[in-house]
Amino acid sequence: MPSYSFLVNGESRTATVDADTPLLWVLRDELQLVGTKFGCGIAQCGACTVHLDGVAVRSCSLPISAVGEQKVTTIEGLSEEGDHPVQVAWKEHDVPQCGYCQAGQIMTASALLAKNPNPTEEEIKSAMNGNICRCGTYLRIFDAVKAAAQSR
Repeated sequence: MPSYSFLVNGESRTATVDADTPLLWVLRDELQLVGTKFGCGIAQCGACTVHLDGVAVRSCSLPISAVGEQKVTTIEGLSEEGDHPVQVAWKEHDVPQCGYCQAGQIMTASALLAKNPNPTEEEIKSAMNGNICRCGTYLRIFDAVKAAAQSR
């Protein structure tokens, strides 16, 4: 079985897994970074979203062999103190209900704001589209993303 070395949350990590093992399972099972969640397994719900060189990607469908030299950031690596503007806005707007989708939602929103610090309402809706919230907190999610953009 091959070994894959890559940068996760600023730290060099190695996993010995099959080439087609999804990044999600490497993060959760091999590296014990369990903030990234399994939802659908087909890259449709967004619960598994992480950053790959700053771009939001669905880790459930990305084989570890495709990561290469790209930097992986999980919810655990977004901010050591939990004070990223999106995380702060999430708390201020009381977004989480069950919380299952929140890591993926936050990672999607933070990638959007890193690329576009002042998105329009339509750009926010477009970027967040496809991140499913089982509890239906979409209005609070939208408000929190707007607030995080304004606070930056």
